[in-house]
Amino acid sequence: MHASRISFRQITRASFSILNPSRWLKAALPVLGLALCSPMLHGTENASRKPFAEWANVPNPGQLTVRLWYLEGEAYHVWYGRQRQDITLNKHGEDYGIDPMQGMILLEYGLAPKWAADLNVGYGTVGTRSYNALGNSESATGFLDTTLGVRYQIWNEEHAASPWFPTLSFRAGAILPGRYNRDFPFAPGNRSAAIEPSFLFRKHMGWQGLGLYGDALYRWMRTSGDDQYMISAGFFQEIKNWTLSAGYRHFQQLSGYDLTPVPLGTPLIYSPQVREISDALEAGFQYVTPKSGYKLGFYARKTFDGRNTDSAFLVSTFVEFPFGGAK
Repeated sequence: MHASRISFRQITRASFSILNPSRWLKAALPVLGLALCSPMLHGTENASRKPFAEWANVPNPGQLTVRLWYLEGEAYHVWYGRQRQDITLNKHGEDYGIDPMQGMILLEYGLAPKWAADLNVGYGTVGTRSYNALGNSESATGFLDTTLGVRYQIWNEEHAASPWFPTLSFRAGAILPGRYNRDFPFAPGNRSAAIEPSFLFRKHMGWQGLGLYGDALYRWMRTSGDDQYMISAGFFQEIKNWTLSAGYRHFQQLSGYDLTPVPLGTPLIYSPQVREISDALEAGFQYVTPKSGYKLGFYARKTFDGRNTDSAFLVSTFVEFPFGGAK
């Protein structure tokens, strides 16, 4: 299966693989158990973050939401600097590239009107055969970077003084280093402590249910020193209990060095100082159950251009449960 020749059938097969309950539970249960039992927890995905500026909204005071999220992906091309190279390795009739898998728990709590806190933990692995001389599988596995933050909702479009005002929130966030090999090729983060302020907005406009979203963050990397920023923007369409979303996402590390191209099967020298830049398209949908308010969702992202990054195609699914809270 080659990244540039992904068919609808392959996408469907990947989606059903992700939605397989036994596979999803195997990823989510270890994370849930450790999150509940370990006060010194370190880890999660590369700064877990809800897509489509969902954090612009805040839970009701006293309400806890728990999102269980499973993600997997694949990449068959890599940009070394600006040079794009095929890293597909064929072994026993199968094509292999770079394969990440992650299970995450995203928690939110309504502290007061306009105020919310979030904590996001997870566990993951990334594997590849492309940089092994014998084509053997190598991987980096462990708890990934934990993120936590406090949000203040500056405006809520339903109660704003002007109909032009969006729902706008500010988030003061932090990142705690995980426990994975950060020097593994295309590791899922820098394993660095960081401070992360961000602004998020969502605004309904045009016909009923149509809206725009935006999310912008800056990361001061306190351990590795290579600061980053991310911006995403797009639109959403609400249709009864469904929400469809799609947009563009840009991620950039502000300093660092370019990767040197290597032949297939040659070890790749990699570190957090690699200057990664990526441009991606993202899309997804979610459904809210009428009585219980549970959210079921699907998310996909494809990197179409970049620098010192892989051409990842990611697909994921989640379920979110609300508990308590003032109405």
